[in-house]
Amino acid sequence: MTDKPLADRLALVTGASRGIGAATALALAAKGAHVVITARTAKGLEDIEEAIFAAGGSATIAPLDLTETDAIARLATAIGERWQALDLMVLNAGMLGSLSAVPAIDPKELAQVLTLNVSAQAALISAFDPLLRRASAGKVIGITSSVGRNPRAYWGAYGASKAAFETLLGAYGDEVEQIGRIRTAILDPGATRTTMRARAYPGEDPQSVKEPSVVADRIVALAIDGFPAGHRERVD
Repeated sequence: MTDKPLADRLALVTGASRGIGAATALALAAKGAHVVITARTAKGLEDIEEAIFAAGGSATIAPLDLTETDAIARLATAIGERWQALDLMVLNAGMLGSLSAVPAIDPKELAQVLTLNVSAQAALISAFDPLLRRASAGKVIGITSSVGRNPRAYWGAYGASKAAFETLLGAYGDEVEQIGRIRTAILDPGATRTTMRARAYPGEDPQSVKEPSVVADRIVALAIDGFPAGHRERVD
């Protein structure tokens, strides 16, 4: 078996400047994929791109704010002009927001959370659907949280956004299952050593939870081996 099973494949990873997104970009590139990495922070993306190149991989950085719908459309156009198809899209970017009781949720911040965690994801699916359809086996993997299905005190805003995201991605997967080769999966990374996790659990010892590379390795395995329609799993 080749050590580059994703050679000649194109992947798009959002929120790729750090954490799970960065680890996923590095892992996909190590298996031969050309990875388009997006995030708001250009410096973070440049660091990941440099690490990918240093390891012999290839990547393209695309700094952008996913809450700007026009920016997503422009990115899809630019990618479509350079490549024929998109083989994998990892929807990782997300916003935690403040953890607060439901009556205390700030409406403006809630709107921001929903814009990135739901509306931007819908825009990404819409913009890249044509390129995913051109792939031999297009895959979309969405990163979620257990609070999207199991409500928890003080996690109402974030949990609601993830519940909406899961419904959105699941509906898309159901729509394309019978008419093409696109498959969607929802992946709950579980407790992982990320900046978002540190914000949510400030007193937790970071060494007590797994590294992002563990989640990235599972995403790569799904990209290589494939998965059934509507696949869902948790990485423990």
